[in-house]
Amino acid sequence: MIHQTEFAIHSPGQGFHLVTSEVLRHLPSLPQAGLLNLFIQHTSAALAINENADRAVRVDLQQIFNYLVRENEPYYTHTLEGADDMPAHAKSILVGASLNIPVTHGRLNMGTWQGIYLCEFRRHAQVRNLVATVIG
Repeated sequence: MIHQTEFAIHSPGQGFHLVTSEVLRHLPSLPQAGLLNLFIQHTSAALAINENADRAVRVDLQQIFNYLVRENEPYYTHTLEGADDMPAHAKSILVGASLNIPVTHGRLNMGTWQGIYLCEFRRHAQVRNLVATVIG
């Protein structure tokens, strides 16, 4: 059986935001065994799985990404939407637009210290649309 739902998540602005519980609130009852595909419908944000306990990891990741892909580089030609727009597109490609998470015994089968991140690469608050497909 396949169940698909679309929902929105509010992003407070640039950063790596732990959204596991918010995603779970929007999902249907999960099967005993299956797969969740989570997809973000945007080109300046991404989804990832990483550390869910220490907020410092999320702060460090933001610093790393801002160092790797800097704003206001003179070689950017896509600049009409602001200095953070082209870097946001590049960062979203590096992280990715979707996740596949196994479902076991009716729960997401992630590690103890894993959580779902909304990786927001634009500076200002956004509403981000996600599609969740549960297979199983």
